[in-house]
Amino acid sequence: MKRIIVLAAALALIAAACGSADADTTTTPEPATTAAPATAAPVETTAPPTTTAPAETSPPETSQAGATVAVASSPLGDILVDSEGKTLYLFLPDEQGDSTCYDQCADNWPPLTAAITAGDGADATLLGTATRTDGAEQVTYNGWPLYYFAADAAPGDTNGQGINDVWFVVTAAGESIQ
Repeated sequence: MKRIIVLAAALALIAAACGSADADTTTTPEPATTAAPATAAPVETTAPPTTTAPAETSPPETSQAGATVAVASSPLGDILVDSEGKTLYLFLPDEQGDSTCYDQCADNWPPLTAAITAGDGADATLLGTATRTDGAEQVTYNGWPLYYFAADAAPGDTNGQGINDVWFVVTAAGESIQ
């Protein structure tokens, strides 16, 4: 009888341990706007893991020969977008200079690295480029290197707005909307 009680207790402990492990692996990820803790280093954890963004969310301009930066209306105001209407962002640590977003950061925030033209509402005099450490030319606007957010799946998405208080959409004047 004592063996049965000990065996039942051991099985209960194993079942409880497995149950909590299963709960951890089936938890639904948080939305992109809250995925990174506020105390995390912005460059390393500014966005959710790349597994939360479907592969098709990668912006096409990062591999095309040319792209257009234009201005579109959004719930946040008039913001910069690419030729397909995908939102463009700036990263405050760049301080209107060279990009500081590489490795995991660049996986979550792909840089806009195409030959560029000014579209509707964009000021051609604010367009430029900055050389990344890999030699690619990243598009800048008013000195700010421009990025996409990997979790923006559709034109007009602004899921990256305000992440870690360092990622923001860009106005037609080349300023952040905070």
